[in-house]
Amino acid sequence: MGKIVNAMALSHAFAMRDPSTWDEGRQQNRSRYIERQGKEPPVPPGLAAASPADDAIRFEHIRSAQEKLRKELAQSKPDIVIVVGDDQNENLGKDLMPQIAVYTGGDYIAKMRHSRAGRSYRAEQAFSLKLLEAGVKRGFDIASIGSFADNTLMSHAHVQALDTLFPEDPPATVIVFVNAIHHPAPEPSRCFALGELLADVVRDLPDDARVAICGSGGMSHFTASYPWKTYKGPFSYGGISEDFDRKLISQLNAGDISRIASLSSEDLLQHGEVEFRAWIVVAGAMRGAKTSMSVYEPFYRALMGMGVAAWAPAATV
Repeated sequence: MGKIVNAMALSHAFAMRDPSTWDEGRQQNRSRYIERQGKEPPVPPGLAAASPADDAIRFEHIRSAQEKLRKELAQSKPDIVIVVGDDQNENLGKDLMPQIAVYTGGDYIAKMRHSRAGRSYRAEQAFSLKLLEAGVKRGFDIASIGSFADNTLMSHAHVQALDTLFPEDPPATVIVFVNAIHHPAPEPSRCFALGELLADVVRDLPDDARVAICGSGGMSHFTASYPWKTYKGPFSYGGISEDFDRKLISQLNAGDISRIASLSSEDLLQHGEVEFRAWIVVAGAMRGAKTSMSVYEPFYRALMGMGVAAWAPAATV
């Protein structure tokens, strides 16, 4: 029986960048908002109170948590890492957006859009095919992605997580896409069930198989790519639903999975949490275990709430 030796979830985007670059990144995001919405976005509500010096200090909490994940992965040496995240018109595009998909092709290059440099990764095809077959049998209409254009993975949810967690010698990868930013998207209960499915497929691996699972996304943010045409809530561009973020972290800490699994898509949409679906998948794989580490900080200069969480190896499935 295979074993999950690491389980984690973390924010990406600005969370993977040094605070000294946030102002430039925020201006780029504002430009994309203008391009897509045809109007100027409002100034983020908490921006005036955000001190760059204070942000740099608080960001060390995020950076330290990311480093802890790297060290734990280096120690546990997983054979396979499953990365769950969404795609924002990078590999899949507006014309083809499955709700759930798994990459079943061969080895590939991963790099961010417009980046010159890329990095080679091994694909764990056997596991991906097992996941596809097991998912279809269980009633999941999982799409199979046999190849990437130019053999390149560009989805930043996946690329940033891999680059951050495995600075060298990455294990074989399983790339899972869960739609988040394109409305409509899977219900949280379905994401939780997908996590349970992942754990079951891991169990069917040989006894010495060691697997890590990572959810990449969130926390709350209302940026240029948000589904504004669907959103009717009170938050504006650059808003952060701090109370809701902290409630979710608290529920994960307590292992209060019934509340996590009973969230609705509307709950996520109203609070800028559409990418939290990736975290819910990991919570499902862990079947209610409490987190062993969690960090949360809101950054209005970075347009987002940032979080990092992990589950103790002793609690893994």
